[in-house]
Amino acid sequence: PFEIGDFIIVGDFVGTVEHVGIKTTHMRSLSGEQLILANTDLTNARIRNFKRMRRRRIVFSFGVTYETGLSQIQRIPELVKDIVDSTTSVTFDRAHFLAYGDFSLNFEVVYFVETDDYAAYMDAQQQINLGLKAAFEREAIEFAYPTQVLYLNQTSDRQSAAPSDSVQRTEAHNGHQSPVGSSH
Repeated sequence: PFEIGDFIIVGDFVGTVEHVGIKTTHMRSLSGEQLILANTDLTNARIRNFKRMRRRRIVFSFGVTYETGLSQIQRIPELVKDIVDSTTSVTFDRAHFLAYGDFSLNFEVVYFVETDDYAAYMDAQQQINLGLKAAFEREAIEFAYPTQVLYLNQTSDRQSAAPSDSVQRTEAHNGHQSPVGSSH
């Protein structure tokens, strides 16, 4: 299922095969240490061999704020397609408005990196992420992050246990609270 030079995952072990012997197989982990695995253990293990991968399918999601306008929402799949199509060794599959989330409008993107090279995959993913950030800034589209709306009753010293007629709406963003309508 593998040969010298293959990049494999065996259980919790990840690395490149350096030696295949009669009793043991030697791997070099990503962090550099040598792993020696008994071949008897390998015969019963599930092995993932990435060297034989011809293309890598990538699925990722992101969310935009609920304040995003309908025309912007409709434009996002086209923006994503343009960015993915402009990336070397990448084939676009699809981009869709997937769901209404708790704090975001969620999109799902699928594309293929047409190489087994992990560094090339990471380069492509980075180029796509930076392209999305630039396009969203240009189009004034905001990525969403967890948001919680809090309603606080305000009482004065004169009003002890009486319910308040005044309620202030406050939004919490990443642990920071600010009244609605104020700048964040």
